[in-house]
Amino acid sequence: MIGNRRGKRRDEHQPDYCLYDLETTGTSYRQDKIIEISAVKVRNGEVVDEFSMLVNPECPISPFATAINGITDEMVAGKPTIAEVLPDFLAFIGEDVLVGHNVAAFDMNFIYRECEALYKGVPDNDFIDTLYYARRKLPELPHHKLTDLATHYGISTEGAHRALADCRMNQKVFEFLSGEPDGKLKRPPAKDVRKCPKCGRNMKKRNGKFGEFYGCSGFPMCNYTENI
Repeated sequence: MIGNRRGKRRDEHQPDYCLYDLETTGTSYRQDKIIEISAVKVRNGEVVDEFSMLVNPECPISPFATAINGITDEMVAGKPTIAEVLPDFLAFIGEDVLVGHNVAAFDMNFIYRECEALYKGVPDNDFIDTLYYARRKLPELPHHKLTDLATHYGISTEGAHRALADCRMNQKVFEFLSGEPDGKLKRPPAKDVRKCPKCGRNMKKRNGKFGEFYGCSGFPMCNYTENI
Protein backbone atom coordinates (compact mmCIF):
# COMPACT_ATOMS: atom_id res chain seq x y z
CA MET A 1 0.00 0.00 0.00
CA ILE A 2 1.26 3.47 -0.86
CA GLY A 3 1.66 5.80 2.10
CA ASN A 4 4.11 8.06 3.89
CA ARG A 5 6.00 5.36 5.79
CA ARG A 6 8.69 3.16 4.34
CA GLY A 7 8.63 -0.47 5.39
CA LYS A 8 11.11 -1.94 7.87
CA ARG A 9 13.95 -4.30 7.08
CA ARG A 10 13.41 -7.72 8.64
CA ASP A 11 15.85 -10.57 9.18
CA GLU A 12 13.62 -13.60 9.69
CA HIS A 13 12.16 -16.12 7.28
CA GLN A 14 8.66 -15.64 5.93
CA PRO A 15 6.66 -18.50 4.35
CA ASP A 16 4.71 -16.08 2.15
CA TYR A 17 6.45 -13.22 0.31
CA CYS A 18 7.26 -11.60 -3.02
CA LEU A 19 10.86 -11.71 -4.15
CA TYR A 20 11.83 -9.13 -6.75
CA ASP A 21 14.77 -7.81 -8.73
CA LEU A 22 15.52 -4.85 -10.99
CA GLU A 23 17.89 -4.24 -13.87
CA THR A 24 18.84 -0.61 -14.45
CA THR A 25 20.76 1.71 -16.78
CA GLY A 26 23.44 2.17 -14.12
CA THR A 27 24.19 2.06 -10.41
CA SER A 28 22.81 5.42 -9.20
CA TYR A 29 19.22 5.36 -7.97
CA ARG A 30 19.22 9.15 -8.16
CA GLN A 31 20.06 9.30 -11.86
CA ASP A 32 19.65 5.91 -13.52
CA LYS A 33 16.45 4.25 -14.71
CA ILE A 34 14.78 0.87 -14.39
CA ILE A 35 14.94 -1.26 -17.55
CA GLU A 36 13.58 -4.56 -16.22
CA ILE A 37 11.46 -5.47 -13.23
CA SER A 38 10.60 -9.02 -12.20
CA ALA A 39 9.09 -10.74 -9.18
CA VAL A 40 7.99 -14.16 -7.98
CA LYS A 41 5.12 -14.68 -5.55
CA VAL A 42 5.84 -17.33 -2.93
CA ARG A 43 3.42 -19.22 -0.74
CA ASN A 44 4.65 -21.71 1.87
CA GLY A 45 8.10 -21.55 0.32
CA GLU A 46 6.92 -22.39 -3.21
CA VAL A 47 6.69 -20.08 -6.24
CA VAL A 48 3.05 -19.74 -7.30
CA ASP A 49 3.21 -16.83 -9.76
CA GLU A 50 5.70 -14.72 -11.71
CA PHE A 51 5.87 -11.17 -13.03
CA SER A 52 8.43 -9.85 -15.51
CA MET A 53 8.53 -6.78 -17.75
CA LEU A 54 11.14 -4.94 -19.78
CA VAL A 55 10.85 -1.18 -19.27
CA ASN A 56 11.63 1.64 -21.69
CA PRO A 57 13.85 4.04 -19.69
CA GLU A 58 13.45 6.78 -22.30
CA CYS A 59 17.22 7.26 -22.23
CA PRO A 60 20.28 5.33 -23.44
CA ILE A 61 21.46 2.29 -21.47
CA SER A 62 25.10 2.57 -20.45
CA PRO A 63 27.52 0.09 -22.08
CA PHE A 64 28.55 -0.92 -18.55
CA ALA A 65 24.99 -1.96 -17.71
CA THR A 66 24.51 -3.81 -21.01
CA ALA A 67 27.76 -5.69 -20.44
CA ILE A 68 26.36 -6.98 -17.14
CA ASN A 69 22.70 -7.69 -17.89
CA GLY A 70 22.73 -8.02 -21.67
CA ILE A 71 19.81 -5.62 -22.11
CA THR A 72 20.25 -3.26 -25.08
CA ASP A 73 18.52 -0.10 -26.25
CA GLU A 74 16.92 -2.12 -29.05
CA MET A 75 15.39 -4.59 -26.58
CA VAL A 76 13.57 -1.86 -24.61
CA ALA A 77 12.53 0.27 -27.59
CA GLY A 78 8.74 0.35 -27.76
CA LYS A 79 8.33 -1.27 -24.33
CA PRO A 80 6.08 0.38 -21.72
CA THR A 81 7.56 3.07 -19.47
CA ILE A 82 7.90 2.71 -15.71
CA ALA A 83 4.76 4.82 -15.29
CA GLU A 84 2.88 2.10 -17.19
CA VAL A 85 4.59 -0.88 -15.55
CA LEU A 86 4.69 0.27 -11.93
CA PRO A 87 0.93 -0.06 -11.26
CA ASP A 88 1.00 -3.70 -12.41
CA PHE A 89 4.06 -4.41 -10.27
CA LEU A 90 2.48 -2.85 -7.19
CA ALA A 91 -0.69 -4.84 -7.77
CA PHE A 92 1.37 -8.03 -8.05
CA ILE A 93 3.27 -7.52 -4.78
CA GLY A 94 0.21 -6.30 -2.88
CA GLU A 95 0.96 -6.11 0.83
CA ASP A 96 3.45 -8.97 0.85
CA VAL A 97 6.78 -8.79 2.59
CA LEU A 98 9.36 -8.14 -0.13
CA VAL A 99 12.58 -10.11 -0.47
CA GLY A 100 15.61 -9.35 -2.65
CA HIS A 101 19.39 -9.25 -2.75
CA ASN A 102 20.97 -5.90 -1.82
CA VAL A 103 17.54 -4.29 -1.98
CA ALA A 104 18.11 -2.09 1.09
CA ALA A 105 20.84 -0.09 -0.64
CA PHE A 106 19.72 -0.45 -4.25
CA ASP A 107 16.37 -1.80 -5.49
CA MET A 108 14.14 -0.33 -2.78
CA ASN A 109 15.52 3.14 -3.47
CA PHE A 110 14.58 2.88 -7.16
CA ILE A 111 11.07 1.77 -6.23
CA TYR A 112 10.70 4.53 -3.63
CA ARG A 113 11.87 7.16 -6.10
CA GLU A 114 9.44 6.09 -8.83
CA CYS A 115 6.51 5.81 -6.42
CA GLU A 116 7.22 9.22 -4.95
CA ALA A 117 7.29 10.70 -8.46
CA LEU A 118 4.06 9.02 -9.56
CA TYR A 119 2.04 8.73 -6.34
CA LYS A 120 3.62 11.18 -3.89
CA GLY A 121 4.11 8.28 -1.49
CA VAL A 122 6.06 5.06 -0.97
CA PRO A 123 5.17 1.36 -0.51
CA ASP A 124 5.02 0.46 3.18
CA ASN A 125 5.90 -3.21 2.58
CA ASP A 126 8.47 -4.56 5.01
CA PHE A 127 11.40 -6.24 3.28
CA ILE A 128 14.16 -8.79 3.80
CA ASP A 129 17.54 -8.17 2.22
CA THR A 130 19.19 -11.53 1.50
CA LEU A 131 22.62 -9.87 1.42
CA TYR A 132 22.31 -8.98 5.13
CA TYR A 133 20.56 -12.28 5.81
CA ALA A 134 23.39 -14.26 4.20
CA ARG A 135 26.10 -12.32 6.02
CA ARG A 136 24.45 -13.22 9.33
CA LYS A 137 23.64 -16.83 8.44
CA LEU A 138 26.94 -17.65 6.71
CA PRO A 139 29.58 -15.34 8.22
CA GLU A 140 32.31 -17.81 7.25
CA LEU A 141 31.82 -17.23 3.51
CA PRO A 142 34.35 -14.76 2.03
CA HIS A 143 31.79 -13.26 -0.37
CA HIS A 144 28.00 -12.97 -0.34
CA LYS A 145 27.08 -12.02 -3.89
CA LEU A 146 23.97 -13.79 -5.14
CA THR A 147 25.97 -15.96 -7.54
CA ASP A 148 28.40 -16.89 -4.74
CA LEU A 149 25.49 -18.00 -2.56
CA ALA A 150 23.91 -19.95 -5.42
CA THR A 151 27.20 -21.73 -6.07
CA HIS A 152 27.54 -22.48 -2.34
CA TYR A 153 24.17 -24.25 -2.40
CA GLY A 154 24.63 -25.93 -5.79
CA ILE A 155 22.00 -23.76 -7.51
CA SER A 156 22.39 -23.05 -11.22
CA THR A 157 23.52 -19.49 -12.04
CA GLU A 158 22.47 -19.73 -15.68
CA GLY A 159 20.90 -16.47 -16.85
CA ALA A 160 22.33 -14.49 -13.92
CA HIS A 161 21.87 -10.70 -14.08
CA ARG A 162 18.52 -10.88 -15.83
CA ALA A 163 15.82 -9.96 -13.36
CA LEU A 164 13.57 -13.03 -13.54
CA ALA A 165 16.50 -15.49 -13.53
CA ASP A 166 17.91 -13.72 -10.47
CA CYS A 167 14.51 -13.88 -8.75
CA ARG A 168 14.26 -17.63 -9.28
CA MET A 169 17.85 -18.11 -8.11
CA ASN A 170 17.45 -15.87 -5.06
CA GLN A 171 14.21 -17.53 -4.01
CA LYS A 172 16.01 -20.86 -3.72
CA VAL A 173 18.93 -19.22 -1.92
CA PHE A 174 16.57 -17.57 0.58
CA GLU A 175 14.91 -20.89 1.41
CA PHE A 176 18.30 -22.57 1.87
CA LEU A 177 19.51 -19.71 4.08
CA SER A 178 16.39 -19.99 6.20
CA GLY A 179 17.20 -23.64 6.83
CA GLU A 180 20.58 -22.79 8.34
CA PRO A 181 20.80 -23.30 12.13
CA ASP A 182 19.79 -20.28 14.15
CA GLY A 183 23.07 -20.49 16.02
CA LYS A 184 24.84 -19.08 12.97
CA LEU A 185 22.92 -15.85 13.33
CA LYS A 186 25.17 -14.60 16.13
CA ARG A 187 28.81 -13.68 15.62
CA PRO A 188 31.18 -13.82 18.60
CA PRO A 189 31.67 -10.42 20.24
CA ALA A 190 34.46 -8.42 18.63
CA LYS A 191 36.42 -8.33 21.89
CA ASP A 192 36.66 -12.15 21.84
CA VAL A 193 38.08 -12.28 18.32
CA ARG A 194 41.88 -12.47 18.15
CA LYS A 195 43.25 -10.58 15.12
CA CYS A 196 46.39 -11.44 13.16
CA PRO A 197 48.91 -8.61 13.71
CA LYS A 198 50.42 -9.36 10.31
CA CYS A 199 47.38 -9.17 7.99
CA GLY A 200 44.39 -8.29 10.21
CA ARG A 201 42.40 -11.48 9.60
CA ASN A 202 40.86 -13.49 12.43
CA MET A 203 43.09 -15.97 14.25
CA LYS A 204 41.80 -19.53 14.69
CA LYS A 205 42.68 -22.13 17.31
CA ARG A 206 44.37 -25.07 15.60
CA ASN A 207 45.97 -28.38 16.58
CA GLY A 208 49.56 -29.14 15.57
CA LYS A 209 52.35 -31.58 16.24
CA PHE A 210 53.15 -29.89 19.55
CA GLY A 211 49.59 -29.15 20.65
CA GLU A 212 47.19 -26.27 20.23
CA PHE A 213 48.20 -22.91 18.77
CA TYR A 214 46.63 -19.85 17.13
CA GLY A 215 46.99 -19.65 13.36
CA CYS A 216 45.91 -16.95 10.92
CA SER A 217 42.71 -17.77 9.02
CA GLY A 218 44.41 -16.38 5.92
CA PHE A 219 46.77 -19.38 5.73
CA PRO A 220 48.50 -20.24 3.39
CA MET A 221 48.70 -16.61 2.19
CA CYS A 222 49.58 -15.58 5.76
CA ASN A 223 51.45 -18.08 7.97
CA TYR A 224 51.49 -16.07 11.23
CA THR A 225 51.06 -18.21 14.37
CA GLU A 226 51.03 -17.69 18.14
CA ASN A 227 51.57 -20.14 20.96
CA ILE A 228 48.75 -20.69 23.43
